[in-house]
Amino acid sequence: MSAIMKTIMSIAAAVLFFASLGFAEKETPMPKDLPPYGPEKPLAAPSVRSVKLDNGLTVWLVSKPGFPKVAITVAVRGGFAADPADRPGISELLCRTIDQGTQERNAKQIAQELQAAGGDLNAIPRKDYIAISTAVLASKLEVGVKIVSDILQNASFPEAEVTLAKHNLQDSLRQQESEPAFLAARAMAKVLFGNHPYHVTAPTLESVGASTTADLRSVYSQRFRPDQTLLVVVGDFDSARILDMAKANLGAWKAPAQAPTAAPARPTGTPEHTVFVIPRPDSVQTTLQLGTFGPLRSDPDYEATVVANAIYGGTFGSRLTTNIREDKGYTYSPFSNLSTNQVASILITRADVRNAVTGPSLNEIEYELNRVATTSPTEQELSRAKRYLVGSQAIRLQSRNSVAGQLAGVWVDGLPPEEIGNYGQKVAATTSADVDAAAKKYFPAFHAAIVAVGEEKVIREGLAPLGIPIKTLQ
Repeated sequence: MSAIMKTIMSIAAAVLFFASLGFAEKETPMPKDLPPYGPEKPLAAPSVRSVKLDNGLTVWLVSKPGFPKVAITVAVRGGFAADPADRPGISELLCRTIDQGTQERNAKQIAQELQAAGGDLNAIPRKDYIAISTAVLASKLEVGVKIVSDILQNASFPEAEVTLAKHNLQDSLRQQESEPAFLAARAMAKVLFGNHPYHVTAPTLESVGASTTADLRSVYSQRFRPDQTLLVVVGDFDSARILDMAKANLGAWKAPAQAPTAAPARPTGTPEHTVFVIPRPDSVQTTLQLGTFGPLRSDPDYEATVVANAIYGGTFGSRLTTNIREDKGYTYSPFSNLSTNQVASILITRADVRNAVTGPSLNEIEYELNRVATTSPTEQELSRAKRYLVGSQAIRLQSRNSVAGQLAGVWVDGLPPEEIGNYGQKVAATTSADVDAAAKKYFPAFHAAIVAVGEEKVIREGLAPLGIPIKTLQ
């Protein structure tokens, strides 16, 4: 990341931080002559040119002249949810090795050429897709396109590099498995999704150890195909020139004869309102996580649910934070978020609390869930939540990498590129009645499963008075 970009991101982070501090403070009298908020300006949504090549590759182009940098993001359908049942999480290993060699370049050459162009490569597995991204100088755009195109078509997964990546990934997993947040997230996915493909959140030590170079090449050949891929380019470029590059470097890429990996079915059922305990002996705190299903990004009540979540626990000044952090001091940083995927979304609440207040903390979290489901937001709560969400999106739309990443996400969800601009408008138009309806549908506490990671005796004794069933997971 360049020094200029680091400075921009630091300023943006500081603005959000201090704005959130103000959001979290208790109500204080304001000067009577303080002018009202100015009118909100419509979000300047990016203009996207959409083209589909003859081989089925979708190309979305966002030309933003000025800053001489270009972000390139590729989305390939098929992530953790498409992993073979006997190789859960192999998408993580594939992402760690996909840039370690092609038929034309070794790992060192790929890294050096990209660095000389002003960028590096990131490959990240999601539930429904794999995202590959880089950002290069506008003057070196052709280099970036060529390298990304080579990786998409010709990754070779050298044996030595795969062996090293397996060792490193296993070491990383051992470290993550010592973290209560990781354990809670993995358990929650299993509780919510059961055997549905979305239950996979990460590989296991066993699946990494069993994975071979042949396995990686097989997964790669099945998923990496032009008719299941989106190329997004955002930045300072000429669209006609980029299309010529895409056709020259990716036009000959052919889809295999077999059918592409199908999206999983939408999960059904209601989460079990039970506390699932992950024993962590001698823990001095309890990690609580509550989870339930929410709307898809394409559902009409999606934006209303996002606003309801901001009021409940999704901002620093939310009801939940004010209650168990500011007023009671039970925890440092409670938080909730709505995480959406192609066929399911989950509403998650997280809090790390002191052992002594495990019971009171869960009691207050459930109280706030029920309160947002039954108590309409005040005019000030609604206004602040919407301004925060619209303002955050406005900042994200200034980043080329963020725009490219958001476009990749909406494409995977089957939505048009205009959705990233429509989002802010829909949030701004959300009414109190919209929030009430969404909150009543998704937020009641009895809808949520609960995972608690910590000292089992402390958890059972602390939560017993609440009358919620408790089960131990091993």
